[in-house]
Amino acid sequence: MPSIASASTHSAASEPVSAAFEPFVLPSGSVLPNRLVKAAMEENMAGPGQLPDEHLFRLYRRWSSGGAGLLITGNVMVHAAALTGPGGVVLDAASPLEPFREWARAAKSAGAKIWMQINHPGRQVLADMPGVAWAPSAIRVDLGRNSKRFAEPTEMTEAQIIETIERFTVTARRAEEAGFDGVEIHAAHGYLLSQFLSPLTNRRTDDWGGSLQNRARLLLEITRAVRAAVSPGFAVAVKLNSADFQRGGFDADDAAAVIAMLAPLGVDLVELSGGSYEAPAMTGQTGDVRSGAREAYFLSLAQELAATSPLPLMVTGGVVRLPVAEEVLADGIDLVGMGSALGMEPDLPNRWHRDREAQVVLPPVRFKDKAVGSAASMARVRQQLRRLGAGRHTRPSMSPRIALVKEMLLQQRALRRYRKWLADRPHVG
Repeated sequence: MPSIASASTHSAASEPVSAAFEPFVLPSGSVLPNRLVKAAMEENMAGPGQLPDEHLFRLYRRWSSGGAGLLITGNVMVHAAALTGPGGVVLDAASPLEPFREWARAAKSAGAKIWMQINHPGRQVLADMPGVAWAPSAIRVDLGRNSKRFAEPTEMTEAQIIETIERFTVTARRAEEAGFDGVEIHAAHGYLLSQFLSPLTNRRTDDWGGSLQNRARLLLEITRAVRAAVSPGFAVAVKLNSADFQRGGFDADDAAAVIAMLAPLGVDLVELSGGSYEAPAMTGQTGDVRSGAREAYFLSLAQELAATSPLPLMVTGGVVRLPVAEEVLADGIDLVGMGSALGMEPDLPNRWHRDREAQVVLPPVRFKDKAVGSAASMARVRQQLRRLGAGRHTRPSMSPRIALVKEMLLQQRALRRYRKWLADRPHVG
């Protein structure tokens, strides 16, 4: 069972209701049961055909019963030939909808809302993956000696950019058809839309590059198209870096400006995170003092943005205790996202009802190489998701090195399957 520390044994019955358990009404009118969100974690658990199967269904039923008001899926890929990993789920025009309907039913089985995070990796594609590695500019991921693990990207043509807008739109529309309550457009963590936003990775001189307005154009066009394609009550959110944590990159002032650009487009929520494969702040692997806190990595940046944001905000990164979640809410943030904590202990929100001092103990992951450390940290969490998907208890004490080796072996098997599937699949869009 997960390691749950408790500094108190008194009943929560005598305590006032925590702000974390108050409902939240989104601009679209949708009501979230509480302010606690299972944030997106890339499961890489697709079954045959790059589709969700019983392992993901079981995992999301577990989370639904755990007490979080909103569940956001790990990224679902809009382009079958562009995946962050070979175990990625794909939802495009050719995907059968019934597995996604079952996924949505499982996630909502105990009353939670479910949003699908939709994404395109852009240049963040491993070199051994088939398909394409597109980017705003032909600049490879820079991880020093590990750079060759990533594909050499090609600069996108205008036609490919337009196709990408349509792909996001199709995926969002089909997510609603499958019974999801909303989508989250992923524009953070160095993926394609984040690449367009950053002046370090977007060196274009056409209307898709240069000024921040131009660099934000792809995100804005996708958001506008998605909002027009779904019903008014269907939530549309955006995940945005509060900062890239790279000198000369996308920063907090840029984030504030992009939030203002998104405000007129019918966006319900902006989730603030940070970092990329090159500066993996989202796993705590950064030296930036503003994200150096053990919990709520991005809270100080989010506080700055909350002061002027016209949209509801959610912050994700490192929260494992209810008092910290309450601090986030008290600082003007509307929702609290939790990833690793709920990967290790899916019942944590329910436990907080009984004991507000309960917390998940996450043993630190320490590697000299930050890129390897980030991969090992994610692998350890992903192994817990696999255990939950198999109906087993989690093992937070699992060695991150062992978890990384296990994930590498599983990914090799998934890669063989994905190569064959992609080669046999008719071209779509």
